[in-house]
Amino acid sequence: MGLSLAFIGFGEAGQAFSSGMAHPGLTLSAYDIKLEDPAQALALRREMNDRQVQAMTRADLGRAEVIFCLVTADQALAAAKAVAPCLRRDTLWLDGNSCAPGTKRQAAAVIEAAGGRYVDLAIMAPVHPRRHRTPMLASGPHADAASQVLAPLDMQVQIAGPVVGQASSIKMMRSVIIKGFEALTAEAFLAARAAGVEEAVLASLQASDPGINWAERASYNLDRMLVHGTRRAAEMIEVAATLRELGLPDRMAQATIPWQAELAALRLDPGPDSLSQRADMVLRALR
Repeated sequence: MGLSLAFIGFGEAGQAFSSGMAHPGLTLSAYDIKLEDPAQALALRREMNDRQVQAMTRADLGRAEVIFCLVTADQALAAAKAVAPCLRRDTLWLDGNSCAPGTKRQAAAVIEAAGGRYVDLAIMAPVHPRRHRTPMLASGPHADAASQVLAPLDMQVQIAGPVVGQASSIKMMRSVIIKGFEALTAEAFLAARAAGVEEAVLASLQASDPGINWAERASYNLDRMLVHGTRRAAEMIEVAATLRELGLPDRMAQATIPWQAELAALRLDPGPDSLSQRADMVLRALR
């Protein structure tokens, strides 16, 4: 039995998923706004060709039976509104963007009104190296249907519950820790390096919590912020919105947003996996 699956947004997640998917009768296609920019379209089409993914227009998305929406957190609702008029009835709309539950509920209302079936999808780990097998959570009334469609593609989807917002709530609360921890380690180790006490700080932390390789983790966190800080900042805006929806303060989430964005804006190649080298590079750029 054939399956027509499309991606909206063909960045890191879409490329990673598509490169691992294989099933008889599976047809992959993608639409990305970069296809409308001549300066970016050629390189993106090559990426698609390498993965046997057909480039399509936004209007063509109506042919797909399953759509992964993998844009940026701030564009998820806009993407739903833009594509909804093109949807075929009963299309599964898998919203894998890192959005607040409230944003997901708004997008769900748009998709459901157009006759589609909305699924709140949360991607719970980096998409490399596991690609399409990256752990995901799904929630909403159509989560079971999505799981049944994705299982033959060897995708790892667990049901978080029957309500849109349950999967994204888990993702948002996790991000308070993960993205906040990145920002904290960056601040601490850049300062320690600048003060000339990096080794002493590392030794103290290692003694207090030997379960973490602090030098390795801090270096990795700097890499994540330098490479993905813009996307992480957008996600943390949604995290802050989630906390406010719950009537709770969002101080830590708010503080994480500009720090993630600032490091990404430096546009630095992270280089070798070395905390000292990465810290020196970032310090030079900040000064």
